[in-house]
Amino acid sequence: MRTCPLSIPALALLAAMSAGLSLPAHAAEYSVLDTAQSSISFTSKQMGVGVDGRFRKFNAALNFDPAKPGSGSARIDIDLSSIDAGSPDANDEVVGKPWFDIRNFPTASFASTGVKALGGDRYEARGKISIKGKSQEVVLPFTVKPSGDSAVFDGSFVIKRLDFAVGDGIWSDVSTVANEVLIKFRFTATTSRPAVKK
Repeated sequence: MRTCPLSIPALALLAAMSAGLSLPAHAAEYSVLDTAQSSISFTSKQMGVGVDGRFRKFNAALNFDPAKPGSGSARIDIDLSSIDAGSPDANDEVVGKPWFDIRNFPTASFASTGVKALGGDRYEARGKISIKGKSQEVVLPFTVKPSGDSAVFDGSFVIKRLDFAVGDGIWSDVSTVANEVLIKFRFTATTSRPAVKK
C-alpha cells in the first residue's frame, strides 16, 4: 500500500489564513506580520491516524483599524513548494499533479471579505480560499491577544481537500485519506515595521 504524503493546507494559506482582524478600540493598527513568530500548519488523517505538516513560506498583506473593525482586510499567500509533510518522499509526492500540482498552481491564498466580533477576544473572518485553481467561501474563527505593540491571532478551521481536487485519482478514497483537513494558524502582527539598525 502506498503511503499518503499528507493532505492539504492551506492555505491556508493558510492560510492561513486571516489576519485582517478586529481588535480592542484602544489598540493601534496592527499591519505588519512578524513571519518569524507566525505559522500555518495542518493535520490530516490517513487510515484514522493524524498526520501533521506545515508551510515554511507565506506572505501577508494586513490592514486593520481597531476603530473600524469592518474595514479590516488580509491577503495571505502560501508558497506550496515550502510544504513540510514529514519526510522528503512525502514532500516530493505532495507537490505533484494529483496533490497540489505546483507547476501549474504554485500558491494557495486567502482573501478576507469581512470581520465580525463575537465578544471577548473572539472573532470570525469571512473570505475566499483558493487552492489548485478552485475557490471556496470560508469562515475562520480566531482569538486575538494584544500585548504592547504586537498581537497574536490564533485560529483553526476545517476544509475538504476534494473540494479543491487535492489528492485526486487513487488518493480520492476518503476511507484511506480523510476528506477533512484541519488548518491551524498563528499570526503575530505589529503596529509598525522595526527600524533598521545602521
